[in-house]
Amino acid sequence: MPKHEFFVEMTCEGCSNAVARVLNKLGGVEFEIDLPNKKVVIDSEHSVDTLLETLKKTGKTVNYIGPKE
Repeated sequence: MPKHEFFVEMTCEGCSNAVARVLNKLGGVEFEIDLPNKKVVIDSEHSVDTLLETLKKTGKTVNYIGPKE
């Protein structure tokens, strides 16, 4: 599955839990959350647009960084 890296404005565990919640609800994703660096790496067949819209449901600032090797 393609991996995509996103910047998400997360400041605490509550923020990262919100990210995990919306991604688990979407389904079809595997992800790693790097809270100190405010990054989320997602393995998914979903489009980048779908992933961005899903992450934005947290109310946080989200930016697509790019494909991750």
